[in-house]
Amino acid sequence: MTDAGWLRSLPSLTGTAPALDLHALPVDPETLFGEWLTDAVDRGVPEAHAMTLATVDADGMPDARTLILKEVGAHGWAFAGHRDSAKGGQLRQNPAAALSFWWQPLMRAVRVRGRVVPASETESAADLAARSAAARAGIAPGEWMLWRVVPERVEFWQGRADRNHARIVYRRGAHGWTHRMLRAEAAADREESG
Repeated sequence: MTDAGWLRSLPSLTGTAPALDLHALPVDPETLFGEWLTDAVDRGVPEAHAMTLATVDADGMPDARTLILKEVGAHGWAFAGHRDSAKGGQLRQNPAAALSFWWQPLMRAVRVRGRVVPASETESAADLAARSAAARAGIAPGEWMLWRVVPERVEFWQGRADRNHARIVYRRGAHGWTHRMLRAEAAADREESG
């Protein structure tokens, strides 16, 4: 068993957060994500394109695994794997997922949540073809699948040593994306319900 006191004694938020201008945010989350990902790569964060994919099984139990981000754009955040894998089965039953990125040295995290749509067979085949020969070995035509999370909500979190963290939430609406600070969003929600 791991001792709670020992866990509490471990340092946290030991990175160095880059400057963040909250008054100059892009209109869509894909642009801000691209900026943060590029910054992470430029600052030497290892495997900055690694992410946790969370799905749920037929019983509603959550499942998570680490994958590599394949692409980001207006069509969504792309990832790939075997069509008949556990994640493939879970996505057929419940085509929704969440993604989580954590760049510890920069005290930055991004959370993406939305429905999942399969890419075309041509796009899936192209993704498989882009893998190394060793990574393609044993994968029959049609077994490889590219999926995209089409987000409804994207949250950008930047930690601060004083614990006054910056949390920017983008939401997709009927007329495109809106964004605001999470604390302002929570206050607005309380006003609407009160």
